[in-house]
Amino acid sequence: MKQATAEFIGTMTLVLFGCGAAVIAGADIGLTGISFAFGLALIGMAYGIGGVSGCHINPAVTIGAVVAGRLPASKAGSYIAAQVAGATVGAAILYLIASGKGGGFDVATSGLGQNGWGTGYLGEYTMVAAFIFELVATFLFVVVILGATGAGAPSAVAGIAIGLTLVVIHLVGINVTGVSVNPARSFGPALFAGGHAIGQLWLFIVAPILGAIAAGILFKTGLLDAE
Repeated sequence: MKQATAEFIGTMTLVLFGCGAAVIAGADIGLTGISFAFGLALIGMAYGIGGVSGCHINPAVTIGAVVAGRLPASKAGSYIAAQVAGATVGAAILYLIASGKGGGFDVATSGLGQNGWGTGYLGEYTMVAAFIFELVATFLFVVVILGATGAGAPSAVAGIAIGLTLVVIHLVGINVTGVSVNPARSFGPALFAGGHAIGQLWLFIVAPILGAIAAGILFKTGLLDAE
């Protein structure tokens, strides 16, 4: 229960502050500011709840950890359920806050930080480009997470390394997909944005999970074990 609670709070925080930076402050802080909002939210949670649950706050990370042998498969269900619930509540809180803006707030027009691709979405990249980015970025993200938290790694700075990796992923990928690398982060905002966000949600579930599985297999084989 403690681990599920930690994962719920952590994922809620990531969505509220990461997507909130885009929705509420995006015009002021730009792509770089949004990127750091996601990374800093993760760093904060890594030190806040890392000792309780490992601060996965991402179903892809949980799946990668299971494949790598770092987490019992029996715990994956409760982790993922808590992450999805946390992301949904985080998106709901953001929606309520954004709706209080003077002059009104239209989620269909302004969005809620949802992911996507194609005509009308940010850089208008193709589905293939979006899939490749999410697959590769999640693979590299999970490699950093598993490596930074593995035996022999300097665990005291793991949260910083992981958070900064999320920053650089966003710096490169915001214009491509808005950056998911996290199915729960995609699910919450899509639920409220509806429309194309729901129709395109499958990519932000499938690609990150495949990337995480590949990273987990790499560590399971011992190819990246510290000597």
